[in-house]
Amino acid sequence: MVKMKNARNLQVTFSKCRAGLFKKASELCTLCGAEVVIVVFSLGDKGVFSFGHPSVNTLVERLLGRNLPPPNKDVRNQQIVARREAGIRELNTKLMNLKGGLQKEKKFGESLRQIRKRANGLWWEFPMEELNLFQLQHLNKALEMLKQKVEKEAQMVNKNAFPFQTL
Repeated sequence: MVKMKNARNLQVTFSKCRAGLFKKASELCTLCGAEVVIVVFSLGDKGVFSFGHPSVNTLVERLLGRNLPPPNKDVRNQQIVARREAGIRELNTKLMNLKGGLQKEKKFGESLRQIRKRANGLWWEFPMEELNLFQLQHLNKALEMLKQKVEKEAQMVNKNAFPFQTL
């Protein structure tokens, strides 16, 4: 990266970056309940720009060790924390459900692999008496899926073979 030579372009870029930085800080405060202070000095004595939540002065005083008020415990922050924790609980529940589904599908795949391995690739000829309930359920599901695919393919063949005939 190289410093810009054109002062006008430099000032425009500074303004855009400052606005973006302040926007991200505001989002951080809103979403996480964080207390943030940002102080930016412009080149060429254009000024000092600051952003602070809950306020710049309060946070600077706390940073300097003067007049240390307790952290902000207002109702709004409590609502933000409660909403965030509820969202985390909901996401954890979804994650656990997805993990359970993944384990179920892995068992399904392993069961089908065992059936294929025992039947030397001809899984439909495998003796049903040797399968447990779980394997039978998965085999049934696989057969239903195969049946749906065959029916769909048969419909496509019928449409292509007899385009003017309606069934």
